Amino acid sequence: MISKILIANRGEIALRVLRACKELGIATVAVHSTADSDAMHVRLADESVCIGPPPSRDSYLNIHQIVAACEITGADAVHPGYGFLSENAKFADILEAHGITFIGPTAEHIRLMGDKITAKKTAEELGIPVVPGSDGEVKPENALKVAREIGFPVLIKATAGGGGRGMKVARTEEDLENAVATARAEAAAAFGNDAVYMEKFLGKPRHIEIQIVGDGEGNAIHLGERDCSLQRRHQKVWEEANSPALNVEQRMKIGQVCADAMKKMKYRGAGTIEFLYENGEFYFIEMNTRLQVEHPITEAITGIDLVHEQIRVASGAGLSVKQEDVVFSGHAIECRINAEDPRTFVPSPGTITHFHAPGGLGVRVDSGAYQGYRIPPYYDSLIGKLIVHGRTRVECMMRLRRVLDEFVIDGIKTTLPLFQELINNQDIANGDYDIHWLEHHLAATSA
Repeated sequence: MISKILIANRGEIALRVLRACKELGIATVAVHSTADSDAMHVRLADESVCIGPPPSRDSYLNIHQIVAACEITGADAVHPGYGFLSENAKFADILEAHGITFIGPTAEHIRLMGDKITAKKTAEELGIPVVPGSDGEVKPENALKVAREIGFPVLIKATAGGGGRGMKVARTEEDLENAVATARAEAAAAFGNDAVYMEKFLGKPRHIEIQIVGDGEGNAIHLGERDCSLQRRHQKVWEEANSPALNVEQRMKIGQVCADAMKKMKYRGAGTIEFLYENGEFYFIEMNTRLQVEHPITEAITGIDLVHEQIRVASGAGLSVKQEDVVFSGHAIECRINAEDPRTFVPSPGTITHFHAPGGLGVRVDSGAYQGYRIPPYYDSLIGKLIVHGRTRVECMMRLRRVLDEFVIDGIKTTLPLFQELINNQDIANGDYDIHWLEHHLAATSA
């Protein structure tokens, strides 16, 4: 069994992993930049190591410093959380070379699913439904031919992309040349790789993702779906489990397809297979080979601790449950609380003068924030996640309305007012939304 885990991350996810380690009786090491010396995960860890100045490249992305921290403290495993180095195959390789366990998939699987073209081909070979698109990279000189074969409108996407960067829509032939050129330029700037590919653009899809866990030995299970359709600029804002759009038969069918694919891969650890869903059909878009920000809503409806499962698998203990043991209970919603202006979404770093987290049955708050904590301007603006569970979606929505009124964060601007607005919207109450709904709503209400 792993005896000491270094948590190579910060904020609420570092604290989340730390809690799981303590419940399993595993010693913890927090790493931090100089800007995070007063962070809650640093205060609560058994040991802490400063790994550099505030910029991520000099601290949380500094592989040399993280490995050195492992050697100094005797940590025999690293949990990367999400973001930063969580999907960095080189990092996984280096840890393995130093005899340190990477709590995640193999470097081979990270590479395989990290490139969107390769991931799509792999998914298709594994029997996962994919959206119609190019066989591989699309060059400017053959873009029109490929687009005509797919049929307009088409979506141009960076092969190494994420978060909506290097992604453009061409609705007509006249739009195509500029869309390809812009996507390539954005991809080169963001990822150092200007390669793009092309897919059929779906008009009003939902974003559905399937949570899977595998033991690396050919056993894998699915833990149902999450609906992540409420997005702004391809960034998720509100997530639900289960999806209001799916029935039990659809859920179990696509879940089993994903679990069977992971069995064939001999996938190790937690992962998420993401789809666009429209007119009853699922279309694979990518796989995230890590823990997701929204994993708590899956934990809420299954009672299964995903970080515990990650650690078990990395220790060689295998999965704690079989597919037939998984029971889905009730409904859960997660709201991502960001330190941002709720209308402009401009980051709002600063000192939290008052902080009161809501409580009660079915309420969970994952946050490293506290009264007097100063949010640094160097990192992602996510400061907490509000997770609410109820026996039904209606009960869950009523509970969420109550806890949003109870949540207090003063001294900075946050996105709490946005959720107070959404909880009272009839489309949201009806579960009637797609991936474009939120941006249309924001545009309409700010006009």
